[in-house]
Amino acid sequence: MLPYGKAYLREELDRKVSFEAYDEIYTTVNRFVTLARFEDPRFLDRLRLAQEAGMSAPSEAVTAAVGLIASSMTAIGFIISLSILSPVLVSAIILSMLPTALVEFSLSSQRAGILHEIAPLRRREFFYRDAISNGRTAKEIRLYGTGDFLRQRMLEDRQSSDSLQRRFARRRARFGGTLSLAGAILAGAALVWAVHGARSGTLTVGDVSMLIAAVAGVQHAVSELVETAATAHHSLLVFDHYMSVVDSAPDVAPPVASRPITALSHGIEIRDVWFRYSDEGPWVLRGVNLFIPHGRTVGLVGKNGAGKTTLVKLLCRFHDPTRGAIYWDGTDIRNIAPAELRRRIGAVFQDFTYYDLSAAENIGIGDVDRIADVPRIRRAATRAGVHDVISGLPYGYETLLTRVFFDQADKEDPRTGVQLSGGQWQRIALARGLMREERDFLILDEPTSGLDPEAESRVVSELTEHRAGRTSLLITHRLGSIRTSDSIAVLTAGQISEIGTHEELIASRGDYADLFFMQAEGYIGS
Repeated sequence: MLPYGKAYLREELDRKVSFEAYDEIYTTVNRFVTLARFEDPRFLDRLRLAQEAGMSAPSEAVTAAVGLIASSMTAIGFIISLSILSPVLVSAIILSMLPTALVEFSLSSQRAGILHEIAPLRRREFFYRDAISNGRTAKEIRLYGTGDFLRQRMLEDRQSSDSLQRRFARRRARFGGTLSLAGAILAGAALVWAVHGARSGTLTVGDVSMLIAAVAGVQHAVSELVETAATAHHSLLVFDHYMSVVDSAPDVAPPVASRPITALSHGIEIRDVWFRYSDEGPWVLRGVNLFIPHGRTVGLVGKNGAGKTTLVKLLCRFHDPTRGAIYWDGTDIRNIAPAELRRRIGAVFQDFTYYDLSAAENIGIGDVDRIADVPRIRRAATRAGVHDVISGLPYGYETLLTRVFFDQADKEDPRTGVQLSGGQWQRIALARGLMREERDFLILDEPTSGLDPEAESRVVSELTEHRAGRTSLLITHRLGSIRTSDSIAVLTAGQISEIGTHEELIASRGDYADLFFMQAEGYIGS
């Protein structure tokens, strides 16, 4: 019965350790304030290794510790038995295992290093594999015929990964085989000595039988002891990736003297803000100065790459300015706890997220404290112009907006979920941002870019009414929908080049007027 009990305890240990490891890793990840680590490939590789190590390394180390005790007891028993017959032979066998121990520990270190070396290859392999099999990329891959190209890239990275592991396996086989051969020669020499002793009468037949069993037992027990110790060593080396993640220093130092944030009453000031994503990278923002008054809407326009989305990230404190500062009613937002600041902000991002959840949850997750507030969810959906779409789904707001949880046999069952169009998803994301009704500051980054003219007109009308009396920043390339803003700022190459009302900017004949008439010309002709 003991093997079954041991197997159960091992599995239960694995389950408990995996649960605790997952909890610790993702608790740590949720504590990261900015996006810097999520944009660092080296950290993402370490995070993946930490996920793997957290599930297996601790239980392997514990199992190895138990194995060390068992192997030690077995080895001691055989060593005592063998030492009665030949103390010299015991010493020879133990000394012969020292090279094995050195090699095993060296190989465990190399194996841990290879895991780190192949991490980027596995990350790219996963990207290619996901792209080939993902429904969201399927139409482009088939249209452009890029499936074989991506498959080849995937296989190249897999081959590179396999090559590194193959070299290690050959090295291990070479050293392990050589040492095993040396051990076999030693055992053979001991057998010859025993047979010679039996012929000369110094050893009995029973002594020979005991010696054969003891030599094999000592070699096996000591070898197992070394391998178990090496396994524990490797587990602890790999576990270092896990510890490096869960013990990560905060990505943003907590405010020295954190100030409580109050309801916005004056406005948000961006003062001489410079920003770049790395010390070697180009400047994305160059001395930006902008004031967003309380209760007013400021429109922000500019060409692609001008820095609009980066400015949004700074306002939400996903990054901190490289130089300059952003003030909330005169308080530097770096002196406000990030979680408190973000509770005051509602936002709709240009690169919005698709959640594999129900329609209600996809919207309600915008204010998770109110995720069960059905009237609020419906109000947000109505403002975003998506209420009628959701009401027409098989199960209304409870309809799953995904089909990833079910197999092909369920494809005709509406309970398995539905797929929405890109424009419908954009309105779902807009409703998610509008869940935060009482927030002080609303950021709308291209909220209607994927909508048809009729839907855009309705949504713009709803948003104009919703923004009335609220502090908001509206970013869009559709200049017709930004005309109602109280003021409009033009961002050019990371700098504010113009600011004023729509009429003032048209009259000034600057960058905004050029962009506006360029769009208008596309509708009315030259």
